[in-house]
This record gives sequence, C-alpha cells and structure tokens, in this order.
Amino acid sequence: MRILVVEDQADLRRILAKTLREEGYAVDTAADGVEGLTMAQEADYDALVLDVMLPKLDGWELLKRLRQIKKTPVLMLTARDTVPDRIRGLDTGADDYLTKPCNLDELLARLRAIIRRSAGQAKPVVEVGDVTIDLGACTVRKAGHPVVLTAREYALVEFLALRRGQVVTRTMLYDHLLEADEDTLSNLIDVHVYNLRKKFGPQFIRTRRGLGYIME
Repeated sequence: MRILVVEDQADLRRILAKTLREEGYAVDTAADGVEGLTMAQEADYDALVLDVMLPKLDGWELLKRLRQIKKTPVLMLTARDTVPDRIRGLDTGADDYLTKPCNLDELLARLRAIIRRSAGQAKPVVEVGDVTIDLGACTVRKAGHPVVLTAREYALVEFLALRRGQVVTRTMLYDHLLEADEDTLSNLIDVHVYNLRKKFGPQFIRTRRGLGYIME
C-alpha cells in the first residue's frame, strides 16, 4: 500500500514515514499543501495522512480540492481538537480524524480501517482457500500455521486480497507498492509473486496473461 504523508513539521514527517515504512507501506512525503495536492492528484495513493495547518495551502482546502476529483481515503492529523474542527474536517470529506500528539499504533489501526472501508472490505479477515489473511493484525496463515512474509510480500498479498476476484495490472501494483523514487522498470513484482507462490502454492496468485494478476 502506498501512503502520502503531508506534514510540515520535519521531525514528525520523518517519524511518520519511518513508522509506516516499517509496517510495509510505500511512503511519499510533502512539506506543504501545494506540493501535497499536486502529488495526491498525480498519483493513486491508498491513503493520505494530512495535517491541517500547512503552509501555502491548508489541509481543509487541500482536501476540498482533492475531493472534486478523487475519493482517496484521508486521515486528518492535527493539533486542533475542538468539536467544530473535527466536524469541519469530516464534513469536508475526511474519512477519519486524529489529534496530535497521537499514538502511532492507533494511527496505523485507523489507516488500516479506512483503507479496508475504501476497498469495500468491512471485515478484517480474508480467506483464500486454506490461507487466512488478517488485515488488522497484518498476519497470514496457511492451514492454521503462520507464514513469515517480508514487508513487501505482505503488502502485495494485502493489495490483492482487498481486490479479490479482480484482475490487478502490473502498473497498478507498481503504482501502489513502490515509492516515487523506486525503479518501476525492475522485476520486483515478478520476484515477489514467485516467492509467494513458493510459500502458498501456484494457484494462490494467478496470472492473466497480458492483463495482470488475480487472487480468486
């Protein structure tokens, strides 16, 4: 999953990016509202972590403009915790609202929840044959036994599980699993799919030639 963090406080921006990357997310960052809006418009992010008090363009205006063209899930992050502020954020189109200073585990849980809801997956558990994918705990089991995955392997499994039954193109996978500065011409996706098939069997992720991959 690919996340955009729009936060003007450099230390907090680094902490958020580091935390998200450790959880297996691909992360891009922006330090002001104008840069954040441009990036959010140009790329298909799975979610935005959006500060309210931003230079050049505040978070409310960024969200208002973004909602004119995209439904990207947005978690607003701000020190302004009054009820009118929370109402304004939600009414502008935010999917959730978290006040600073925030607990990072809670932030991760809220992100997972809005991403699931956006994909139409209300339940945190997806079952594919004898494989159980717990989207809340970020774990995968085969026949009841835990399977160790790298962060990128889990991200690939999660992305396909949220789109179960749909063909996912290679372009979509590169757009959602790699950060802006990573090489989209590499064979990373092929390598990860190969490794996942070794762990779960050749039918776990199927290839639709000329189209992409599908988890049925």
